[in-house]
Amino acid sequence: MSDDRVVIFDTTLRDGEQSPGASLSIAEKLEIAHQLAVLGVDIIEAGFPVSSPAQFEATRLVAERVSGPTIAALARASGGDIEAAGKAVAAAQKKRIHTFIATSPVHMEHKLKKSADEVLKMAVEAVKLAGQFVEDIEFSPEDACRSEMPFLIEILTAVIEAGATTLNIPDTVGYVLPYEYGRIIAQLKSDVPGIDRCVISTHCHNDLGMAVANSLAGVRNGARQVECTVNGLGERAGNAALEEVVMSIHTRPDFFSARSGQEPLRTNINTKEIFRTSQLVSQLTGFVIQPNKAIVGANAFAHEAGIHVDGILKERRTYEIMTPETIGLGGSRMVLGRHTGRHGFVDRCRQLGYKLSEQEIEHAYQRFVEIADKKKEVFDEDLAAIINEEIHVVEHVYELEYLHVASGTGTLPTASVKIRVQGETKLAAAFGDGPVDAAYEAIREATGLSPKLERYSIRAITGGKEALGEATVKIVGNGRTFVGRGISTDIIEASAKAYVDAVNRMAAARGMGEQASLKGEV
Repeated sequence: MSDDRVVIFDTTLRDGEQSPGASLSIAEKLEIAHQLAVLGVDIIEAGFPVSSPAQFEATRLVAERVSGPTIAALARASGGDIEAAGKAVAAAQKKRIHTFIATSPVHMEHKLKKSADEVLKMAVEAVKLAGQFVEDIEFSPEDACRSEMPFLIEILTAVIEAGATTLNIPDTVGYVLPYEYGRIIAQLKSDVPGIDRCVISTHCHNDLGMAVANSLAGVRNGARQVECTVNGLGERAGNAALEEVVMSIHTRPDFFSARSGQEPLRTNINTKEIFRTSQLVSQLTGFVIQPNKAIVGANAFAHEAGIHVDGILKERRTYEIMTPETIGLGGSRMVLGRHTGRHGFVDRCRQLGYKLSEQEIEHAYQRFVEIADKKKEVFDEDLAAIINEEIHVVEHVYELEYLHVASGTGTLPTASVKIRVQGETKLAAAFGDGPVDAAYEAIREATGLSPKLERYSIRAITGGKEALGEATVKIVGNGRTFVGRGISTDIIEASAKAYVDAVNRMAAARGMGEQASLKGEV
């Protein structure tokens, strides 16, 4: 591999999905994987196959249907895990097994209950077994940054001899600071025999808010692979955010170079696909992006302070170190309306990067016309929400046909609904603590289902009094979590649609018999 290229290893579908409430269906994982390939990531960690049939099937389908990136599967240092991983990625054009075992004293003593010698033996055996399925083998000493350096050097040396091609150094609990992490990478690069034959990788968690900074410190000191997730999803406080890592390298070529005076470092990422990828992951996981999130937040390229606006108007570089066009945002916001024809609608969808079938275009256009009749201007953000609502539908076992809500000061909030259930109409009325709660109670009564509402959020997609509202709900039923979304200029209607969408997803999962997955931590 060229010394001036940083490999981007995306683990959104594995580590990112381990964010509480971010469970994705197999179809949603496959869609994200296709978009990651368009984005240009080098490696997609598709899942942890041994953990459940659904995880195995999702990994298998990504390996079979997504071309371009290497497809990786996670496996503990055990025979069953590695065999499952090998089978899951077998169809991939380029495949990798990523195996791991903990190496820190606290993990070995309290979690594994094994000695250092036993752990080393297991690591070597795992890498050798992985070599029977793939040539590309990644090894991670879990909790590396709290491991003793002599043992870390010993185990890495042993797995290189056993056939490992990538050595990943995880800061599993987000413990170290950038200077420390950079120093660890530099020492390993200097002291591990044969490490020049391998790619050194970073995998940093964000518990102290240092994931991106630590990853970049690793790159600065010789790491040439960064493991990251879209929007920084992941366990606890998350992982290093892909968009922040990539744009840091892209924006500061003066700081990141292979060696002093050499060519600047680069990635294979098509930065113009960053925003679209971020939005897709946000919508499918139900995790709203905070407005002040770096790179992809709504305020990332917004300027309000007078002195800033004055500077931007005179010269953009005064307050913008990158342009919105670089990440796939148009320089000017495109506005559509009720007089926009089908051709204009389709053309704008194409400009935004959507590749829709004729049926998807027809459904999305009809929804666009409905929205355009309610508001004067339909912005790109509205269009993205409309399209994603239409193309991510599941089979409508339950369909909301009618909703009426009464609420006000001194009035008991009540709601009545008409739900079509497989051709049969169900009517129900209920009251609640507020209009949304009343609507949800009525939907529960009409459907006969009472999943627990675990999270509810509503946001305006664009500004102004006619803004399109997007509601997101997370429900729990039968021990599984389901995320539903709904959009409308009426936030109560959007909220009801989101709840019905979540119930439909629960019904669809029950029909497919998907099983809950176990989790793998690196």
